[in-house]
This record gives sequence, structure tokens and C-alpha cells, in this order.
Amino acid sequence: MTTPTLCPACGARNDCALADPRRVDQPCWCYSVTIDPAVLQALPDALRNQACLCPRCAQVDQQLRDAGPS
Repeated sequence: MTTPTLCPACGARNDCALADPRRVDQPCWCYSVTIDPAVLQALPDALRNQACLCPRCAQVDQQLRDAGPS
């Protein structure tokens, strides 16, 4: 079973705004990045569409750093 606030690939917090009732009205970090479809396809079928990846597993850390503070 997956937890909406944890990355299904590594188990770390995924910082998904939509999974946090306190931040559901705020845009999520993933709205400002482009995730390579190959990253998602590399996940085992059982982990896909269960919870959001964390920025590290989504391989977008640099994009978030370049965007600056949110």
C-alpha cells in the first residue's frame, strides 16, 4: 500500500501539495517542472499512478533550483 505523501520509488516525502490538506489550494512543485516520461515509465507498474515522486526521483532537482524559491 502506498501513502500519498511519500514517494513510491524511495519512500521519502514527496512534498506534494495536493496530498497535504493544509496546502491543497496551493500549486504543487511539479507544476513548474518537466518530468521526463521515461522516468515514469521506469517505475514498476505496481508503483505507477499511486503517489507522486519526490523531486529527486523525478530527476527535477536542478529545475527546481533554477526556478528559485517558491
